[in-house]
Amino acid sequence: MFSPSAVLSALGSLLSQFIERSRKKPGSSKSLDLSGPLRFAIYGFLFTGPLSHYFYLYLEQLIPSNVPFAMVKRLLLDRLVVAPPFLLLFFFVMNLLEGKNLSAFAEKIKSGYWVALKMNWKVWTPVQFINVNYVPMQFRVLFGNLVALFWFAYLASLKKR
Repeated sequence: MFSPSAVLSALGSLLSQFIERSRKKPGSSKSLDLSGPLRFAIYGFLFTGPLSHYFYLYLEQLIPSNVPFAMVKRLLLDRLVVAPPFLLLFFFVMNLLEGKNLSAFAEKIKSGYWVALKMNWKVWTPVQFINVNYVPMQFRVLFGNLVALFWFAYLASLKKR
């Protein structure tokens, strides 16, 4: 079964590797690590795609367009209630898929979560404002996935720090 979330997540991880390789010295070649894109594909297939799909469906029921200040309420719900645990889920699932223990997870949260969440708010706030208010329902996950290609490249680059 084809999953745009899985494919774009994996491509984001690969993009990160290509960017990292382009910054290195011309003589130092390193082969591509396909385990990273595979982990991102698993995350996209099992979490990003399904959770995004149901979130957008639920959001339409919870805050219909005719509710006063619907645009702002949808955005605030997504940015302040959904985004922080969704990012935490990303860190947790990646930790599991990498075979790391809970102390490694705690350390990654301590060192990278707040930085990633602030960047999430900067990048995704305008994207989600457009997505939840102007993109037709059937295209919201796809629209988000296209932006997520670059977001996952950023998250993959965080893992290398």
